[in-house]
Amino acid sequence: MFVARLAGTAVFDPLGDRVGWARDVVITYVIKNLPRAIGMVVEVPGKRRVFVPLTRITSIDAGQIVSTGLVNMRRFEQRPAETLVVGEMLDRRIQLKDGSHALIEDVAMEPHGQRRGEWEVTQLFVRVDVPGKGRSLSRRRGETALIDVRDVPDLAGQAGVQGVGQLMATLGDIKPADLADLMHDMPASRRLEVARALDDEKLADVLQELADDDQLEIINALGRDRAADILEAMDPDDAADLVHSLPEAEATAVLALMEPEDAQDVRRLLAYGEHSAGGLMTPEPIIFPPETPIAQALAAVRRQELPPALASMVFVTRPPTETPTGRFLGVCHIQRLLREPPHQPIGSVLDTDIETLVPNDPLGKVTRIMATYNLVALPVVDDDRRLLGAVSADDVLDHLLPEDWRAADDDVTDLALGPAGDPSDDPAGDLASDPADAAAGKEAGHG
Repeated sequence: MFVARLAGTAVFDPLGDRVGWARDVVITYVIKNLPRAIGMVVEVPGKRRVFVPLTRITSIDAGQIVSTGLVNMRRFEQRPAETLVVGEMLDRRIQLKDGSHALIEDVAMEPHGQRRGEWEVTQLFVRVDVPGKGRSLSRRRGETALIDVRDVPDLAGQAGVQGVGQLMATLGDIKPADLADLMHDMPASRRLEVARALDDEKLADVLQELADDDQLEIINALGRDRAADILEAMDPDDAADLVHSLPEAEATAVLALMEPEDAQDVRRLLAYGEHSAGGLMTPEPIIFPPETPIAQALAAVRRQELPPALASMVFVTRPPTETPTGRFLGVCHIQRLLREPPHQPIGSVLDTDIETLVPNDPLGKVTRIMATYNLVALPVVDDDRRLLGAVSADDVLDHLLPEDWRAADDDVTDLALGPAGDPSDDPAGDLASDPADAAAGKEAGHG
């Protein structure tokens, strides 16, 4: 069974209800060069990644994996003696016995012994990379081959250089928030390798979803020029939060390398307190003058890169419509716009009673107004009632949640997954498990 093909495969319980999705396989080196697969990293509802021992896997096919339905819901934490196949082995450069070098593109494992759940890594699918002295004449650079793990001296000790091409191909078109979760759980060196491989736009989206410590680690490792490019691609409010966390000299240097217009937006936001309406707002909501046709406003909110909260309303001002704008007139809610003729001007369906904020309003006031009026975005205006920006619910949540919310772990252990994949209490009041399950969990440190 090739591990790269398992990534993303649905995991089901015996009743056919989906438990989650396989994301990786965990191996250990029982003998120096003979890796043994001990379990899978499975993503369950809530984007939690948990460890499922292979002793609890009853069937592995190309399109599905079937488990016993008993899952330890404690968040997976990799132990020092463990290696993740997708996360740490794919794209690794290794040296073979004949002196040639190769790139690991996939890892094959197969059952070993009579007991359920005993799997060994037996073969590697590789692409020969750099010819070496004494290499086989039948093997040319760039050729692929399926080799025995015994053909790789000290596989456990060959950390080597690891690319990310195969990893990214395995992940496919993963959403930025999901990729951020994955990167958060990676070793620091691997996290930086993935960050360097992403293009500016994708990395900017991912950084906005990462914890502050991870953001700083990545942005400092990229160098000032690349950091400036990433900050330009980020939303101004998120870029300002990140710049605010940098040392003053570093922040000044990076801002100087940014495009003047982008840097100006960030500097303006840095002038406000981090937990104030001005510090939370984005200076780039959807803004139109009142004579704009409804059809044009609806086309603007369809932009894919626009956050859903900001797409919920159009802000209407007198010209100019670049922040700080002309006089703020009101907002148009998208639900109202959808009910009106497309040619009608947005000024005819204005909500002029919406509560406004001023830049120095504290976070508490922002949340109270949002909760009172069931809004997901609020306008921020100055003393002359010029629109400065908008605070959206996602920005508020980022500041309300604890800093370590991504790593937060519920006090949960083994749960039997009932119909529809929801955790349910064991009717007997005690979850019995195969002794082999307990042994595998204890050995892996995940029991």
